[in-house]
Order: sequence, then C-alpha cells, then structure tokens
Amino acid sequence: MTRLIRHFLFCLPVFWLAPGLLQAPAQAQNLSENLASATLIADNITFDGGTSVVIATGHVEIFYRGSRLHAQSVRYDGANDQLAVEGPLSLIESGGRALFFASFAEMSGDMQDGLLQSARLVLDRQLQIAATEINRSDGRYTRFYQNVVSSCEICAGISTPLWEIRARRIVHDQQERQLYFEDAQFRTLGIPIAYIPRLRLPDPTLERATGFLAPTVRSDDVIGTGIRLPYFIVISDHADVTLTPFLTTDDSQSLEMRYRQVFRNGFVEASGTISWDHLTDDAQRGSLFTNGRFNLANDFHLDFGLQSVTDRAYLLTYGLSEEDRLESHITLSRTRRDSYIETGFTRFTSLRAGNDNRILPNQQLNAHFTRRFTPPMIGGIGSVGFSSRGHYRVDDTDMIGRDMGRLSAQADWQRDWVLPAGLLLALQTKLTADYYSIRQDSRFPDSVIRFSPAAAVGLRWPWATTSTRGVTHLIEPALQLAWSDDGDVTVPNESSTVVEFDEGSLFSLNRFPGADTRETGQWLNIGISYTRTDPLGWSLGVTAGRVYRTDTFDRFTPGSGLDDRQSDWLLATHLTLGPNLSVMNRGFFDDGFNYTSNELAAVWSGRTHDLGTSFIWLRADPAEGRPRDMAEWHFDANYDFDNSWAVRVDWRYDFVEDEAKQAGLALIYATECVDVRFSLSRRFTSSARLLPSTEFGLTVTLNGFGTTRDGRQYHRRCHR
Repeated sequence: MTRLIRHFLFCLPVFWLAPGLLQAPAQAQNLSENLASATLIADNITFDGGTSVVIATGHVEIFYRGSRLHAQSVRYDGANDQLAVEGPLSLIESGGRALFFASFAEMSGDMQDGLLQSARLVLDRQLQIAATEINRSDGRYTRFYQNVVSSCEICAGISTPLWEIRARRIVHDQQERQLYFEDAQFRTLGIPIAYIPRLRLPDPTLERATGFLAPTVRSDDVIGTGIRLPYFIVISDHADVTLTPFLTTDDSQSLEMRYRQVFRNGFVEASGTISWDHLTDDAQRGSLFTNGRFNLANDFHLDFGLQSVTDRAYLLTYGLSEEDRLESHITLSRTRRDSYIETGFTRFTSLRAGNDNRILPNQQLNAHFTRRFTPPMIGGIGSVGFSSRGHYRVDDTDMIGRDMGRLSAQADWQRDWVLPAGLLLALQTKLTADYYSIRQDSRFPDSVIRFSPAAAVGLRWPWATTSTRGVTHLIEPALQLAWSDDGDVTVPNESSTVVEFDEGSLFSLNRFPGADTRETGQWLNIGISYTRTDPLGWSLGVTAGRVYRTDTFDRFTPGSGLDDRQSDWLLATHLTLGPNLSVMNRGFFDDGFNYTSNELAAVWSGRTHDLGTSFIWLRADPAEGRPRDMAEWHFDANYDFDNSWAVRVDWRYDFVEDEAKQAGLALIYATECVDVRFSLSRRFTSSARLLPSTEFGLTVTLNGFGTTRDGRQYHRRCHR
C-alpha cells in the first residue's frame, strides 16, 4: 500500500495542472514492481501531501494480492500504513472462500490485521458468523466477540434461524481452518438446548478434520435403543481412522472401526466391529471386512478383500449388511486390447440358514488367459485361451466332500459375411479340451479327459424402414443351426447348476455358465426381434424365440425352460417413454401358455419422484435349490416435496407365503443448514438364525462444519 502513495506523489503535479480531475472518477493502477500489486478505484480521490493521507470516496474498490474491498469511503494513512474504512463494506479474501461484511473497519495496509465493527463473516458461502466486533491479527487469527453462528438462511421478518450457536468469543484459525468456541450455547428455534464451555469445530473449507461426526440413534426389538457416535481421526494426508462406539439400553455394546489409506498406486480400506451382548452364547461377536487395489508394473492390478463374521445373524442383527454370502479373495489381473490374464484365490462363506460350509466348495483357486487375434488367410476373429480351476471342501466324506480340479484349453473362430439382399451369414467354431482330477467321489474316476468340439452357422435378415414422420421400424428374423459333442463324458457339475436362458443367450453354443457341463447334440435356435423408435422420444422392442433339438437333452432342469426337445417360448418386451418411464417383461411359456417363469419390472422417474417395481414368478425346481414356486413383488418409491421434505418407501411381498417380507419408510428433511433422516423398517421373516424385528433410526447433521452443500437439491428461499 506504500507503493500506492508513491504513485500519488508522482502524479501530484498532474492533479495541480488539472484540478478538474479531482471531481471526476479517478484510478491508480499497476502499483507493483515485483510481487505486490494494488489497484484503487473510486469516484473521488484526494491526497494530502503534508500528512501522506489519501482519501477515496464514492464506490471505492481496492484490489490487493487477490483480496477485494468494497466501501463508501477509505482513508489511508501512509505514515502508519493504516486504513480507515466507512461502510457498509465488504471484503473478499484471496480465493473467495471468506467474505466479511461490516459497518466500519480499521485495518493494516495489506488488509490482514485490523478491527471490524458490527461485522459478519461468511465462510465458503455456507457458514455465517455475526459479531459486534471482529479482530484480525497476523493474517491468520480472527476473533469474534458476542457472536451468533449458523448456516441457515435468515429471511426478513424471521430473525430466528432453525439452529444457531451463540458464544462469548470465537477464534478462527485460518491456517488450521478450525473454529474455537468459548462459552457456547446451542439453540434450536431460539430455545437453548445445550451449554458447552469449550468447543472446537472445523470450518466448511476443511474436508478432513479430527473430531465427532453426525450421531445416529437406532432402536429395534432385538438390541434395544442405542446411539452410534462416530469419531474421525486424521492420521495423515493419506490415511484416517473412524471409531464408532454403539451403546444400547439392553446391555449391548459395540465398537466399530474403519481404517482407510491411499497410496501412490492404490488404496486399502478395512472395517471391523466387535460386540458384547446376551443374544448368543458367545462372549464376543464381531466382523471384519477389508478391500484394496494396487496398480503394479506391466499393467497388472492386484485386488484383494476379506469378509469374516463370527456368526450368521450378526450382520443383520446390528444393521451392518444384508449380505448372505461372504467372499474373501486375492486376484492378480491384466486387461489389454487383445489379451486378458487373471489368477486368484477365493473363499466363500454362506450365512444362509441350512447351508453347511463344510460341504460347500467354498475354497477355489482360479487362473485364466485369453488372447484374441485375426487369423491370416481366413480373416475373422480368433481366440485361444487357457483356464484352470480347483475347489476344496473341508468335509472328507465320500461324495459329500468331493474335491476337484480342472485344466482347460480352448480355441474358437468366428466370421461374418454380407450376402445379397442384405442377408448376414455368421460362422462360428470352437474346440475345448479339459482335464479333471476328482477326489473323494467314488462315482467318478480319479481323472477324466474330455474333448468338446462345437460349431454353428447362422443367418440374419434385417429389414428397416423410416416413415415420413421419422419413425424407424426394424425387424430382424434370425436362425442358427448349432452342433456340439463331448463324447458323453460326464464330470461332477460344480459350476453350471443354473442355466442362463434369455434373449442374450438365445443364439449361443452353450447356455451353461460354467465349464463343467456343456450343451451337446444338434439344435436350431430361431428368433425374431422388432424395434420401433419414435422421434418423439419413445421406443418399443420385442424379441421372441425358441430352441428345437433333435434329441432330448437331460442335463437341463425343469425350471430352465429348456428341458424338452423344444424349449419354452421366450418373449421379451421393452418399452421406453422418453427418459421418464421404462417397462420390461420377460416370460417363458409352453404351447399351452403354461409359464415356467415371468419377470416384470418398471421404472418411472421425474423431477420430484422415482418409482420402481418388479414382480418375479419362478416354477419350483429342486435342482436349482427351489423346492417351491417363488412369487415376489418388490416396490420402492422416492418423492421429493418442494418444501425440503422427502419420503422414501420400500416393500417386498411373498405371494407364495402370503406375507410381507420387508417394509421400510424414511422421512428426510434437508436444507442448506441441516439434514434430518428418520427411518422405520420391519423385517417380517424369521429363521433359525434371526427373529422378526422392527427398527427405528434417526440421524441429524448440521451443515456448515466440514461439510458442503454442493449438489444439494433443497435450498430454502425467502418469500417476499
């Protein structure tokens, strides 16, 4: 600011020669030789050479090192390097995340130190601090006296915010980005709720800070009413820990922990819980979940995860997860344009009632390699691949505790041709060789070798037309003749128990998902699809198809829709009405319209609502672990009101059991200054490991302290 005075001294003869300039808008700019720069803009500027005082009046603006000051008048004393500012004034600091308002201020020339009266500070356009006096020092500390803090919008005629903190003094550390309160009083709608002698909170510009997070109150029929109070600990710029004690009224205590760390080439996250209760005979119950990913040399990636729990009911009892199968794994993989490599180990643990993990093939070792290429001379796309898989059961009983390993090699080739009249001809061939090692199952030899050649030829004939209104119609009939053989060599079926039959696998050489069982014989796949696309924004798609076999294939289960010489009819439809409504239905039925399965799903979304519903019916199939028919309806909906309120509903009903399975309701109030969520859920089903229960939850979050409103949908507005 001293350079500003020197500039006026240099220009003093000009003012004397042209005194009329003092009555017109004047500017002094470009006042920097090295790093410092200042610009003063005002309607009138006067200079007193005897006292080194500059007075600027009328729409004064000062720009200095990224800061910007607006005021009605500014008096600068060059001898003391002091500014006296008459308001109303506003000061925007460098970066724009701190904004001061005041009626009067005395500050240093660099605007880093000083005193502001009847002032207000807005941090990151979120948190407001109003005080009778603000004292700034060292460009770091800002002290507020007799103040009120809130992030709520305050409208004319309504002087009481939804929540506020009143304190005798507040110190804002700009370097640490922390707020320190003395003799703080928390109020809601003007009513005192709590008194806190000392309080520290992060300002809204700080993304990570050690301290308490928003608590959650939870109550259910099993563990009673309790509160979760997370405490966040910053270890470094790349690591943190969250400790969450959970105390209930029914003598149940828990401690949850989450650890996160980011490295230059990956990340690690671990979360665990330990509980003490009287719900089981175990003195302690707990869980441990970890996951991570690292980028290695030569485009390789290492992924790993661990999921473990002491008993089957623990996760659902404490509302930690609804998973009914845990997976621990370590995988090394690489994906490139023409090749894929993967190897890893996986361990599964079933939490489902009735499942015995000792007799499940839950320990698996896998390896896979695939490379694609363009064969010379014949063209098309070729690929070669090698894979291996081994699984282990803890039980060593004959047949029940079977262990098995497999080595496979595969080569395939496919090519398409365009024939006259727009016909598309496709040819596909595949050869697979397998070696199996089988242990603890007397029904099979110790080793089995199997060769499985397969081939298919297909024709497609697309017809397309466009009307004068721009409506596009596309009809595509297709058929495929396929053949495959495995020499009638059978092996234990561990990976192909559930058949995948839909419009995506209608034209396929193998509808079994794994390698243990393959589709063999001769069969004809036929299908036709129709797509209508309207420029008004809606479309309709219909696909129908069927499979005809020369012989009955007895490896398909009754529930697959493929168990006869001719399969069930497949009919799939999809309707889309712009971006708001989508309806899908897929059904399988025989010539008498007796359904094997049917699935219906609909999604309707808009500016204020989202609605999704689905219904699924499956015929009983003991081979797929379904001894009874299954018919379930699921419904969930979200509606956002215009007054900051929102409601969430979900519902699941079992028509076979004729009872509800699960229901949930959540009420949400979200504004610029507070988020409140109240939830109610009911689990109706019971099992040997879990009883029906009702759960209540309540979470209240005050925005403005280490949180952000970016992307927030609700902002209260003042109505005039």
